[in-house]
Amino acid sequence: METTIDGINIRYKISGKGRRYAVILQGWGTDMKLYDSIAADISDQYRVVQFNLPGFSDSDEPNEPWGIEEFAVWFSHFIEALGIKKTTLIGHSFGGRIMIWLSSLSKEELTFEIDSLVLIDAAGIQRRKTPKQKRSIAFYHFKRNLFHFPPVYFFFRDAVDIWQGQQGSADYRNSSPMMKQCMVRAVNNDLTYRLADIHYRTCLIWGDLDTATPLADGRDMEKLIPGADLHVLTGTDHFSFLRKPQEFRDILRSFLC
Repeated sequence: METTIDGINIRYKISGKGRRYAVILQGWGTDMKLYDSIAADISDQYRVVQFNLPGFSDSDEPNEPWGIEEFAVWFSHFIEALGIKKTTLIGHSFGGRIMIWLSSLSKEELTFEIDSLVLIDAAGIQRRKTPKQKRSIAFYHFKRNLFHFPPVYFFFRDAVDIWQGQQGSADYRNSSPMMKQCMVRAVNNDLTYRLADIHYRTCLIWGDLDTATPLADGRDMEKLIPGADLHVLTGTDHFSFLRKPQEFRDILRSFLC
């Protein structure tokens, strides 16, 4: 199915037979189909909404660089358009950022009611750079400035463009120019300070080998979100729900069903 929210056309689907709602918020640049197994895990108890965020997969991009707040406002309008009054939120990676922002708002600021939260390898915590990371960033900026010095760029344009295209994470490299700007705004927004304001039942599920959002992030979220419980899937990475589907399903259903 398709719908247009705030002038942005997106694709979505709803599955399941339950009376309660659960909405899955995806990781950066993924397609909603990646989360079909999660929807199937709870489809007997919930009506599950999956969708592609603006700029993800085949959905329209925003017409200006969005940060977390803009994505959260758009999402609220999407839920409102579907007529959903109360829902559980399930978020992976970037989807977790949006959930943290929304669930830390006062109930008066929300246009719908949140039942509970499931954060899977969620993003939102920005850690202090190590001395090695700081040196690496400084060296990158030095090289970028040198390579884009007009005489250098004039003679070595192709080589510089190839080098520039190889910088950043895979998610960043694979993003369009507009979505790269959105991503920069998102990753530079540390949401740690909002975690203590979350007062919903919260389940954290994490892969112990996650390098994108390391397990330390999950442990910090468990400490800072009142009453949150962390479940660690050993031997799994940033896509823990795909690596150990049965263990993930047991944890999810124990929490929600």
